Amino acid sequence: MPDLTLLHESFRRNGRVNDILLSALTPADLALSDGHGGWTVGHHLTHLAGFRQDWLSNISPEHADGLFAPVKGGELPDTQTLAAAFQAGDAAALRAVRAALDENRSFPDPWNEGTYQSSPAHFLQHIIVHDSHHRGQIMALLRAGGHTAEEMDALDHHWAIWRE
Repeated sequence: MPDLTLLHESFRRNGRVNDILLSALTPADLALSDGHGGWTVGHHLTHLAGFRQDWLSNISPEHADGLFAPVKGGELPDTQTLAAAFQAGDAAALRAVRAALDENRSFPDPWNEGTYQSSPAHFLQHIIVHDSHHRGQIMALLRAGGHTAEEMDALDHHWAIWRE
């Protein structure tokens, strides 16, 4: 079995970055949008938290049970609820990947698009990249929403996590 120590550490660091971002946000921040019909900060975060449950429900349903699933058109959760959803989703993703690797199998491919067929660990990489994509959008919304340069610099300190 391949050594996934570095990937697991990167995945955990990604979770820490999410925690830092969530702890810095105010309720008013969750409502920030681009003013042109794009998602609010809260919608981006809700999407990210639901991403884990959504994918796991298709590739490893037993690991998706009880995870956060956003309600379409429903009220957006607060940052504490989102933080708990991220933590539970990350733990479930790690368990799903470990189970697939321990059983020497790939994940099912429900859409016939080669979903993680070379290694189940690619699911963890997908989460890291997907989270990073949306965090960039969130940072842009915060900046455009009036956060000062000092406030944005404080949020940028999460980069230190990647240099440990």
